[in-house]
Amino acid sequence: MAKVTLEFDTVEEATELRAALDGYKWAVALWEFDQTLRETTRRGVSIIDKAEASDIEFKVAEKYREKIREILEEHNLFFE
Repeated sequence: MAKVTLEFDTVEEATELRAALDGYKWAVALWEFDQTLRETTRRGVSIIDKAEASDIEFKVAEKYREKIREILEEHNLFFE
């Protein structure tokens, strides 16, 4: 198994350390948000009350999912 060592010289670098350690958590949280939007785009379920999504909710969820993927791609990141 490979090992990785992260070194930070000062206490001020704690933010960078936390970001490095929590990277996977951020990925999971974003994926969960995307899946919530997917409920609307694929199944027509409203995020608000789990009833049938309106046309506007559908369009907004679709655009947000597209934007998420656009941002991830800009950073060479992908869900799959």
